[in-house]
Amino acid sequence: MSQELTKELQAILAKRIMILDGAMGTTIRGYGLTEEDARGSRFRENKEDLLNNGDILSLTRPDVIRDIHKRFYEAGSDICETNTFSGTVLAQSEFFVEDPRKNGGIKDPEFFEKKVLNNHELSDLVRELNIESVKLAKAEAQRVGEQTGQPRYVAGAIGPLTVSLTNVVNPDDTAFRSITFDQVKRTYAHQIDSLIEGGADILMVETIFDSLNAKAALVAIRESGTNLPVIISAAVGRGGETMISAQKVEALWTTFAHIKPLAIGLNCSLGPDLMEPFLRELSKVATTHLSCYPNAGLPNPLAPTGFDLEPQDMHQFLASFADAGLLNLAGGCCGNTPEHIAEIAKAVRGKKPRQVPRLG
Repeated sequence: MSQELTKELQAILAKRIMILDGAMGTTIRGYGLTEEDARGSRFRENKEDLLNNGDILSLTRPDVIRDIHKRFYEAGSDICETNTFSGTVLAQSEFFVEDPRKNGGIKDPEFFEKKVLNNHELSDLVRELNIESVKLAKAEAQRVGEQTGQPRYVAGAIGPLTVSLTNVVNPDDTAFRSITFDQVKRTYAHQIDSLIEGGADILMVETIFDSLNAKAALVAIRESGTNLPVIISAAVGRGGETMISAQKVEALWTTFAHIKPLAIGLNCSLGPDLMEPFLRELSKVATTHLSCYPNAGLPNPLAPTGFDLEPQDMHQFLASFADAGLLNLAGGCCGNTPEHIAEIAKAVRGKKPRQVPRLG
C-alpha cells in the first residue's frame, strides 16, 4: 500500500507543486492558551510547566490541534505535519523526568538509559501522543479531501531532538557525549513505530541541525521495514551549513541520497531571501523532489507572528522560487500561519514544478 502511495505522490509532483503546511507553534500561540489549558485535568499535578510543550496539546486540547490542521488544509495544504515535532521520549523527558543537574548530577548515557528509555510510563505516553496526533491530522485530511475531491496527506513530523550526537558538551573531555548513537536510534524507532501505527502517510525527518542525529532517525526508518515515503529537510545557517554538524547542502545530499527520499529540502532558521542560494545549490545536486518551507523572515518580537514577513511577502518570494524552477513542495516554517500558506498556495498555483534531474 505504501509503495502505491509513493507512486501516487510522485504522479502528483510530476504535474504540480504540492503545498505543505505552516508553523504549528506560531499558530498555537494565536489561541491564547494558558498553563491550565496545556495541563488539562490529566497533567494538573505535573512538576514541570507544560505550556511550552506544544505536542502535549494533542492530548489535552485536541480541539485546538484539529482546528489548526483544518485551517491549514482549507488554506490549501496538500500535506500537513503531525503535532509531534518533539514527540520522542528524549524530548518529552524535559517535561516529565527530573533533570539530574538540579541536584549536581549530569545527563549522560546512564541517565538516559535508566530514567528515559526504560521509563515505561513515559514511553506509553509518547506512543499515545504520536498515535493521537496522527489521528487528529488524518480526520481533517479525510474531511477536507472528501469535501474538495482532492486527496490530502499526513506527514509524521520527526524533529531534531534536544540532544546532539555531534556537539561537544564538555570542553575538558571532547570525546564525551551525553547520549549514544544507539540510544538516539532507539528513541526515533519508538516514535516512528508509533507514527506508523497511527496511520501516517509520510515520514518527515525535519529541521535537521545535526546530520548524525538525522542519520540515526533514517537508520531507524530503514530497520522498521516500512516502505512509507520519506521527506528529509535540513535547517541551515547563513553559510549554508547545518547548524551543529556544519554540513553543507551538497554533502547533506551525498549523505542521504541512498535513502531515495521522496523529497529533500530546507526549512526553518532562515527567511526565503537568505535561503534561496542554498536551495539553488541543493537543486543542482538532488536527484529527487525539492521541498522548501522557510521561516517568515527573521524574528521580530513586535510583529504579530513574531517574524517579519506577512502573507503577501511569502507569496512574492515563493512565486519567484517557482518561476526559477526550484520547487516541488512549498510551505512555511516559523511565523507562517494559515493565512501565509493560503498566499503561498496562490503563488505557486499553475506554475510548473521543478524537473527532477536523472542520473545517467
